[in-house]
Amino acid sequence: MDKPRQSKVIIIGAGPSGSIAGALLRKQGYQVIILERQRFPRFSIGESLLPQCMEFIKEAGMLDAVKGAGFQFKDGAAFAFGDHYTEFDFEDKFTPGIGTTFQVQRGRFDALLADEAARMGVDIHWEMEVKSVDFSGDQACLTVADTDGRIYDYAADFVLDASGFGRILPRLLGLESPSGFPVRQALFGHIEDRIDDPAFDRNKIRITVHPEHKDVWFWLIPFSNGRSSVGVVAERTFYAPGEDYGAQLQALIHQDEGLGRILKNAVFDDKINTLVGYSANVKSLYGQSYALLGNAGEFLDPIFSSGVTIAMKSAMLATAALDRQFRGEPVDWEQDYAQPLKRGVDTFRVFVDAWYDGRFQDVIFHSHQQPEVKAMICSILAGYAWDENNPYVKNARSRLDTLAELCRDDS
Repeated sequence: MDKPRQSKVIIIGAGPSGSIAGALLRKQGYQVIILERQRFPRFSIGESLLPQCMEFIKEAGMLDAVKGAGFQFKDGAAFAFGDHYTEFDFEDKFTPGIGTTFQVQRGRFDALLADEAARMGVDIHWEMEVKSVDFSGDQACLTVADTDGRIYDYAADFVLDASGFGRILPRLLGLESPSGFPVRQALFGHIEDRIDDPAFDRNKIRITVHPEHKDVWFWLIPFSNGRSSVGVVAERTFYAPGEDYGAQLQALIHQDEGLGRILKNAVFDDKINTLVGYSANVKSLYGQSYALLGNAGEFLDPIFSSGVTIAMKSAMLATAALDRQFRGEPVDWEQDYAQPLKRGVDTFRVFVDAWYDGRFQDVIFHSHQQPEVKAMICSILAGYAWDENNPYVKNARSRLDTLAELCRDDS
């Protein structure tokens, strides 16, 4: 029997959290193998990055590569609902730090991060699917299959699951848990946008609320090559069963006058995809010799583009804890990883809940916004959801509830 392929750390998945984690561990001097089921580039959503991501990319040593790749510059977010329109400029945030970012086609972006990780010495094994795991011994053991069905054994001191929506360890170890969110469905794809509206700002993601259903919303994410990502999110029962996804998406877009006008010349030349019931949670973010990163652990909702930010934050926290553990220092994975990660995730959760019940929409579309409060909210929209100097992070729910009440009373 062949000996297992050995590594200090094995990472499952070469997406943003996996590549960032791999690069950080290599900077600390550890041997890393990434097992990736697919071959990059490949299609993925989560295309509108937040400025907080750039801090993590910088720490991983990849910032120059990302800046030089020609991605669409992004400096904020715009929200529209009927005649109401508001913008958040991320440079005007409360929290110190980078205030701009990029809008990226994830196939090319993820491939760039993986290439940078490989350049730093991470060993990426492409088209390798993890079939089973065993954490009962001194080392973690993985059984892996290639695309021809050949089986390989791997062993490592620690495993990081960065498999995203594949959720490898949650499935294999029975860790999955209900998210608590309603079952929502997204229809989305890439288009040749042909936008000629001079008022449209390609440097911002545009979020449009459906004119009649406040819990239904659209995203429009411009890229640097004349194309855009466009999608709609609603509860599953909102859609017409059996009807073509592309036809439904186009019809819904034109139910909103403003969005329909912006995309009046658009060519829907790619397949329209769907994702159902994407919100997910787990019983635990860590266990004996493993931890879950990003979407493998928890995914909230696409409304504030928080997925990649949370994924990269999890990579930062996990690799820092792992470095201390490998150096013989005591590590409490609940105190040092799970709880710090959840603090930011819970901040985003408060704002996601408030978006769908209308409270946050009442806040952002209020006609008399206080600049200092807007700056605090802007920090969260920019991804700085772990900054407890921000009152809307430290006491997110109570602060937002009070603010929503004040906005409603003043309407």
